Amino acid sequence: MNHLDALSRLLIIAGGTLLCAGGLLWLLRRLGPFGRLPGDIVIQRPNFTFYFPLMTSLILSLVLTLVINLLIRR
Repeated sequence: MNHLDALSRLLIIAGGTLLCAGGLLWLLRRLGPFGRLPGDIVIQRPNFTFYFPLMTSLILSLVLTLVINLLIRR
């Protein structure tokens, strides 16, 4: 297998992973309070809205870290 085959396989896997993660986040937004947690930063001004989901990012990072550690240890 040459380098281009390995790179193309890596890009396909990365794209599929991002697609699945995006779909999961889209479902979580509809099912739960994710994105509207205390600690999420929202700044609204006329013609401008800045949104930074700080607490949502921390919780998601913690959950994914726990899941990945459980899967690796088996």
